[in-house]
Amino acid sequence: MPSKANGPQPAVRSGLPGIEAEFGPHAAGWMSTRGGGVSAGPWASLNLGDHVGDDPAAVACNRQRLVAALGVRPVYLRQVHGIEVVAVGPDTPDGLTADACYTDTPGVACTVLVADCLPILLATAEGGSVAAVHAGWRGLSAGVLEALVATWPAVRQPAARAACHVWIGPAIGVQAFEVGPEVRQAFLAQAPEDAVAFEPSPDHPGRWRADLAALARARLRRLGFERVCGHDGSAAWCTASQPSTFFSHRRDAAALGASGRMAACVWRF
Repeated sequence: MPSKANGPQPAVRSGLPGIEAEFGPHAAGWMSTRGGGVSAGPWASLNLGDHVGDDPAAVACNRQRLVAALGVRPVYLRQVHGIEVVAVGPDTPDGLTADACYTDTPGVACTVLVADCLPILLATAEGGSVAAVHAGWRGLSAGVLEALVATWPAVRQPAARAACHVWIGPAIGVQAFEVGPEVRQAFLAQAPEDAVAFEPSPDHPGRWRADLAALARARLRRLGFERVCGHDGSAAWCTASQPSTFFSHRRDAAALGASGRMAACVWRF
């Protein structure tokens, strides 16, 4: 699965716009955008988050539209920027506290909600097992990818990780993601080579612009994942710089007081 430098791949499922993530014949990945829903105001229009102040009836309608588009049930987590990993199946309720999940069972979609953090979707070489990760800087530096490797049986062997398909979805880009020195130090303390993912802020001395996608790719590479595509750091993948397409917490919360959430989903047939 080669890296694509031409931006996210637009797709439509049952009339719902989104982005396709390709995983071969036995698994599928898809991410919603902000279009195609019924929410209003700062949540317009396909807000899928039930924790961001939107009308619950609108969120429920939006989630039903997502089910119709996918043809499987998304399992929603209560994400806390941590490293908890859970297995999900047909009977798993929504709301388990975790920032990553996996399944070997058809009919359910591993799902993470995002609005600047990285969504990372994975499928084994033959598509028999899939996983989804919510990876902001806190989760990445705390080790959510390492926790996934330790917990998900399908990728415990190095050869399985090398053959696994990995897709990194739209998230805040380096041009919009300014952080303090403590964020940079959290990564460099573990891997000094991650310094290449930071550049000094041209506007605020002592602060840094962070390339979240590059930090994730570096961690995936160190863990032995070789087949990684998606977010390449270009502006086309940046949630903060594409207001008509993506929700962005950093952009919208500052300007509008709230922001919606998009869903990144992966499932097996």
